[in-house]
Amino acid sequence: MVRNRVFFENTLLKPAKTAKNPVSLASMRPGLIYIFVSSMSKFSIYYPKLHMSHYDIVIVGGGPAGSTAGTLLKKYNPNLSVLILEKEKFPRDHVGESQLPQISDVLQEMGCWDKVEAADFPIKIGATYRWGSDPNPWDFNFIQLEQFKNEPRPAKFEGQRRQTAFQVDRAKYDEILLRHAEEMGCVVREETALHLRSQEQITARYYIDASGHIGVLRRVLGIETHCPTRLQNIAIWDYWTNAEWADFIGVGGTRVQVMSLSHGWIWFIPLSPTRTSIGFICPAEHYKEMKKRPEEIYAEALNSEPRISKLIANATSTGKIETTKDWSFLSDKTVGENWFLVGEAAGFADPILAAGMTLAHTGARELAYTILALEEKKHEANWLKTQYDENQRRRVKQHIRFADYWYAANGQFTDLQEHSREIARDSGLNLSPEKAFQWLAQGGFTNDILGQAVIAGFDLGSMKQVMQRFSKEEVPWLLSAYNMFQLDLVDADIEFVAVYSAGEINRIKCYVKNGQRLPVTGLYGLLIDILSRTEYIEQIYRQLVMVFRERFSVQHAQVALHQALGCLEVMVSSGIVKAMLNPELSKLNISIPIEGELIHTHRD
Repeated sequence: MVRNRVFFENTLLKPAKTAKNPVSLASMRPGLIYIFVSSMSKFSIYYPKLHMSHYDIVIVGGGPAGSTAGTLLKKYNPNLSVLILEKEKFPRDHVGESQLPQISDVLQEMGCWDKVEAADFPIKIGATYRWGSDPNPWDFNFIQLEQFKNEPRPAKFEGQRRQTAFQVDRAKYDEILLRHAEEMGCVVREETALHLRSQEQITARYYIDASGHIGVLRRVLGIETHCPTRLQNIAIWDYWTNAEWADFIGVGGTRVQVMSLSHGWIWFIPLSPTRTSIGFICPAEHYKEMKKRPEEIYAEALNSEPRISKLIANATSTGKIETTKDWSFLSDKTVGENWFLVGEAAGFADPILAAGMTLAHTGARELAYTILALEEKKHEANWLKTQYDENQRRRVKQHIRFADYWYAANGQFTDLQEHSREIARDSGLNLSPEKAFQWLAQGGFTNDILGQAVIAGFDLGSMKQVMQRFSKEEVPWLLSAYNMFQLDLVDADIEFVAVYSAGEINRIKCYVKNGQRLPVTGLYGLLIDILSRTEYIEQIYRQLVMVFRERFSVQHAQVALHQALGCLEVMVSSGIVKAMLNPELSKLNISIPIEGELIHTHRD
């Protein structure tokens, strides 16, 4: 019925002219384009006379990306009018429950970390993998277990909780975030197509597509997507009651389980003391070849994995099997004159490393900052939009390629080093397989956080340790071979990149050399400052120790030191820093043990 329709009007939001959306713009009244959105997410161009309502920003989608953007827009500019349109009624289940620690910083900035903590979701200490050629499970922890103290909950966002993450029941989590956005002043309309009592034309100055992989506005606008990977998977999952936790760590702490099979892998994510999300991912081709119902494939996968079978021996499932295509993709662009894509509307990376929600939250945060800066007119509009677009697309592509590497290590691709060469080639580097593998081991993936050498919770040291496990080869540190380090920025290009902090965007200098970006901020900025005063590794090391002792606790200072050395390794490998050996001076010996403090064989 007409009353169930929502319309958007703006002269800048342009629809695509496709076979599914045939329209002659010449036949329409100039300057007015209406995008019809029904409860079934179907689109057409419509041109009625309707009651009008206007907002500064309209957000399509009330999931984590939409709620994050809306909350931060209202936090830093309460005068903005923000409408969030959500097609479903919350709470509702949604897959993608495992988080990374980076999200907690965003939740704290939003002002809702305490609300999420009060929901008593399990604390994610890390993950247990059985992956690669090693048949034994191994752990990747965000924090050393002996440093994780028993403390009552709800706790505060401080100390060890800044290093851990949540495993969330999305039905509860998404509702907490949406209600929080509402409390911050956003107008929220759920069941959009059903709750509108009359036809309404909605206009806005900015439109945000946070509608997930369906990309409501992305499709209407005709924004193309592409799949920069050969991986095309299918996900099958269900929710279980009374499954055992694989690990009990302190008060409320545990790990997710990622168990590889010959034809796919299983996730096991506790969401509460009694509820667990369990899913199976396999290549689409394998799914087709089996010629079985999803329920059969799912049951066979779980029964074939002894560790998971034991955990669900006394559990019951809902029996409501869900499936979806699990194909990584990237939008060709994420910004326009007055529209933006965020979260999975902009791109999706395979969930093997639990990056989805991190990409959604961090992207939405940067989008909110971008719109705030556009309003303040402190920076040139095209620069702001370009920064947002490049950040999102680079970040998603990084995670897609990192996931590719993990699948390569699990036998999805025939040769790990040859596949490393393909990944390097996609980054504009023509390297031999051996050199490409070295490039990855020396920081080829680590552009996830500006000013740090980190991706998906892995700093460079952890990355090297994982690669060593996968390849069964020693992955050395360049820093161990030299003792003199000199900045070499003569041939480097200079750009200015955005730093997002405290509701504002600042322009900072960024050196670019051999495809590597060196922003003068964070750990890179600190190293540039130290290298301007000394070249000797012993003095560099001592100055880093001194700085971190002043800034952090003993525990966090050690983590920061390891990450800073990882940044220096990246600077050397990219040619931004020239490494030399003075035989009369001592060297810094950095080794990578198979059994490390954070990554080691699973301990029951």
